[in-house]
Amino acid sequence: MCVRDRRGGNTVSGRSAGILLHPTSLPGEFGIGELGAEAVSFVEFLKDSGQEVWQVLPLGPTGSGGSPYSSYSAFAGNPLLISTQHLAEHGLLDSTPPCVAAGPVDYPAVIASKQGTLREAYENAEPGEGFERFCAENRVWLEDYALYAALKEKSGGAAWTGWDRGISDRNPETLSRARRELGREVRFHKFVQYLFFEDWRAVKQAANEAGIEIIGDLPIFVSHDSADVWANQELFRLDGSGEPSVVAGVPPDYFSETGQLWGNPLYDWEEMQRNGYRWWVERMRQALTLYDAVRIDHFRGFESSWEVPAGEKTARGGRWVKGPGEKLFRALEDALGELPVIAEDLGNITAEVESLRDNLGLPGMKVLQFAFSSPDNPHLPHNYEHENWVVYTGTHDNDTTKGWWASAPIEERAFARRYLGREYVSTWDFIRLAYSSVASRAVVPMQDVLSLGSEARMNLPGTTKGNWSWRMPESAPSPGLAAKLRHLAETYGR
Repeated sequence: MCVRDRRGGNTVSGRSAGILLHPTSLPGEFGIGELGAEAVSFVEFLKDSGQEVWQVLPLGPTGSGGSPYSSYSAFAGNPLLISTQHLAEHGLLDSTPPCVAAGPVDYPAVIASKQGTLREAYENAEPGEGFERFCAENRVWLEDYALYAALKEKSGGAAWTGWDRGISDRNPETLSRARRELGREVRFHKFVQYLFFEDWRAVKQAANEAGIEIIGDLPIFVSHDSADVWANQELFRLDGSGEPSVVAGVPPDYFSETGQLWGNPLYDWEEMQRNGYRWWVERMRQALTLYDAVRIDHFRGFESSWEVPAGEKTARGGRWVKGPGEKLFRALEDALGELPVIAEDLGNITAEVESLRDNLGLPGMKVLQFAFSSPDNPHLPHNYEHENWVVYTGTHDNDTTKGWWASAPIEERAFARRYLGREYVSTWDFIRLAYSSVASRAVVPMQDVLSLGSEARMNLPGTTKGNWSWRMPESAPSPGLAAKLRHLAETYGR
């Protein structure tokens, strides 16, 4: 596999290994992982471990549930990740906030605390040339997002369809008046985004200087209550009141007997094609400033997506509807050049989806937790017909490997023992299997590197409570663990 290297403009190829860890899961003193010293320390751990990949989940602003796949913007950054310590070091805080006991993320508490911290930083700041340049360079999305965020606060958190009609319908005169009346709030939200992107730029620079590629995550769909849909209503399939006429999901599968009803509005692909897929071009352009490579979640939706009529209680009543296919990606390539994209091709994958992925030359995904049903299972390493794959022990939607093993069917565990040639199996046997495969990249969730059980699971699809809150203990990335990972990477040429 060969992709454009966004770190230096050259191409990179060969074998690499890395870790999946969302920044919210980093240790730290303020209730959530941040893009400060703890992120740079993790980069140093990756380097010491011989790892060349850090994969993260989407970095957009989230609500009280914390889901990175339910964001208020496909372009903006999550204010909760802004480094409190950096704010203090730059003299923007009158005093450093009190430390929070280590443990899972309490999103409502963190949101309340961080809002106060960011307000104080804004009052004490004197934004200069760097801030003004940031606003100018990101105008294509920042203007609408900052106004959306200010309006959402003014409305007490109501979705945009519940705002005054002139605002929800984006009447030009009404919007101009809102920008004047909320000017200070709009500028505050721009300043918060400036802080986020400055912090992330420093983390990414540290990673790239250490020879580490950052893989980001791009959900195919966006949230209905988002600046994206509010500002681009003509690009989505909405009814006369702005509500979705159809919503996204997936049919019954491994994760759910009734399918998954995501509720995201679906794109009007014909309208997008008429304007040259401009919104998608800008979205991908933004992603490639944040990341070195991008994993597109639910890639199969570009071939066909599961369309469910609005109001349905489950996803059972949906149907497959054709997507833009290669036309979208050719438009992206024409505008941006070669795309360092990974196709998340899990779930109900057809020959048409595989053909789209292969025609575009994109690497797909293999997940070892799905592998042990039979010798011909495509997720088993001996069935990888080439190296153009990224292999995972599990993803953010899986249980940890230790948790999965404890509850896996007896037949799967028996076959896995035969396949591994071991009677007593540990999480590290599956890590070794991923590393030894021909797949060009091997990525392991940090929970598996730490051999943690189901208590450390990141997400259980179809549920809304208790997800996205796991945090890594501060002592977890130890020198001994780094040496163990490095030895494995060296053994298998990664």
